[in-house]
Amino acid sequence: MTDLAGKTALITGSVQGIGLAIAEVLARAGARIAVHGIAGDAQIDEVCSHLRNLGAPQAEFFDGDLRNPDRIADLMAAVTAWGGPDILVNNAGIQHTAPLAEMPREVWDSVLAINLSAAFDTMRAALPGMATRGYGRVINIASVHGLVASKEKAPYVAAKFGLVGLSRVAALEYAARGERAKGGVTVNCICPGWTETAIIEPQVEARAAQFGGDRDAGIADLLSEKQPSRRLSDPSEIGELALWLCNPVAHNVTGTAIPVDGGWTAQ
Repeated sequence: MTDLAGKTALITGSVQGIGLAIAEVLARAGARIAVHGIAGDAQIDEVCSHLRNLGAPQAEFFDGDLRNPDRIADLMAAVTAWGGPDILVNNAGIQHTAPLAEMPREVWDSVLAINLSAAFDTMRAALPGMATRGYGRVINIASVHGLVASKEKAPYVAAKFGLVGLSRVAALEYAARGERAKGGVTVNCICPGWTETAIIEPQVEARAAQFGGDRDAGIADLLSEKQPSRRLSDPSEIGELALWLCNPVAHNVTGTAIPVDGGWTAQ
């Protein structure tokens, strides 16, 4: 098991879903967790307490509107003053579906800002410190839509393709920093397909209703169009992959976009 004692991880959008699952896995490995996301005080307290109970020596919330470069700068300055980040997970994202000709321009701007430009700003702030320390991990949650397109998702697909490209540039620029023993500095993308989060539950329930309430049959039908395994990934599985990428043994795994998609992109 990867030992992250002494390491600080910032995970954007970590109050729920895949971001929280990644935070949980890194907390169990002993990392300090900088929590970020949109939540009320009660949820923030609950998440931070939960992560400390799992093994994080510290878990604190850091605010920052990812649509605003100035607020991102404040966020990164606060996390730097807190002693990190050694690990940066750009997970926060939004999506809106509509045909290209009907997509509002303001939606395009918001999706690109949060899903792509924010990662540019966080990486630009975090990578120099990682290089100085000789260890750093940037893990960008790019989605299967960073590798293949779907209709009615123009801003989301554009942002995720851009995130893969941005990550590859950063990986090349920092590939020679650090050394094998420390783990070096790597930049990778994880590209989940269908993953079991609250956001897809209405779709699952709608399909299950077509099969007399059989949830497994509904999921298989929902996924049959694109994901050959017809199985959802659990968010914790994304967390375990992120943890492995944090291990020094992964020092030569950089510039990749790793699909967790049940064969979706193999077709």
